[in-house]
Amino acid sequence: MTHTRTRTQTPRLAVVIAAASVVVATNVFGATPSHADGPSYPPGTEPTAGAPVKIDANDPDLKLVDGATLAEPKILDIKSVIEDQGGEERREDTNSDVKFALQAEVLFGKDSAKLSGQAKARIADIAEEIKAQNAKKVRVFGFTDNLGSSAHGDVLSRQRASAVHGVLDDELADSGITYEVRGYGEQYPIADNSTEAGRKKNRRVEVSFPRTES
Repeated sequence: MTHTRTRTQTPRLAVVIAAASVVVATNVFGATPSHADGPSYPPGTEPTAGAPVKIDANDPDLKLVDGATLAEPKILDIKSVIEDQGGEERREDTNSDVKFALQAEVLFGKDSAKLSGQAKARIADIAEEIKAQNAKKVRVFGFTDNLGSSAHGDVLSRQRASAVHGVLDDELADSGITYEVRGYGEQYPIADNSTEAGRKKNRRVEVSFPRTES
């Protein structure tokens, strides 16, 4: 399949969706959204802020005590999501992190952890972004859908994460990077497992790392 490249930082990406959460002068946050079939974020990777909750400005409990002042307003979390038209590759940027999610079908054969040549080229592109961000800690997490046994999904997702880690380690040799490699199986779905379209999105490998502070 031929992809038309529109390069900013990452190839094969065509559809852009952006969302921002801004909280001004308060420290009150809403709940982090999640899918009905389970939380969507492995521990330590949750967004830093959810949508602001609605508050009553006239509530007497919101009055400051004598001598107190409000904190300076600031943007707590901005997320930019870029996904190719087939949904095979997805990039998420927040204030603090960059995350790539690649569907398993893009990287591996069915029920396999062997990478294709094309998959290695895509992972090499991610390695270039890691270099650009000068990241020193990289997470590589594998996930499956909820078909088959949970034990099999745990093993397969870990094997796939390890395969992606192997390519990254080769591309980023002598970079002093610390890797966290995990297989979460069917945990943390990002789509509905009751449809094949949803299960396809859940079968994925995610690579995430801190972004350079500007």
